[in-house]
This record gives sequence, C-alpha cells and structure tokens, in this order.
Amino acid sequence: MQQWAGTIFYLLIFMGILYFLMIRPQQKQQKQRQAMLAGLKVDDRVVLAGGLHGRITKIKDNTLMVRIADKVEVEVDKAGVAYVPGQEG
Repeated sequence: MQQWAGTIFYLLIFMGILYFLMIRPQQKQQKQRQAMLAGLKVDDRVVLAGGLHGRITKIKDNTLMVRIADKVEVEVDKAGVAYVPGQEG
C-alpha cells in the first residue's frame, strides 16, 4: 500500500506542474486572443496571419473587410487576424 501512495503522490505533483506550465498559460493566451478579436473596430490597423498589413473598413459577423492598398479590399475571416500593432503585449 505504501508504494501506491508514493506513486499517486508523484503523479499528482506531475499533473500540478503540467497544469501550471502548459495548460494555464495556454488558457490565458486564448482569453487574450478572444478579447483582441472581440475588440476589433473599424479603422483599426491589423496584421493578418499571412503577414499582410491593412486597415479594417467593415466588420461582419465572422469576417472583416480589410483595405490592404488604395482601392484594394479583401474579405478575411476574423481568425486570420494575427495581431493589432500596438496591442501585442
């Protein structure tokens, strides 16, 4: 019985370390990303996942219209926004 108690103790310690080093930071990062996507508004400058820089001209339910050059607008999925310059941290 003593061996099982030690094994269970070390397993619980390992799970605690796993939670604090991997799972918790990932959940925090997901919350920050969701907040960033929810806070997007017209005229925000964004960088898309492919590296394109542009300015939001229109917001739909799940997509954005982004102006990437004069008279050039593309429709992108909100998930395609990598970050908003100036709000990375």
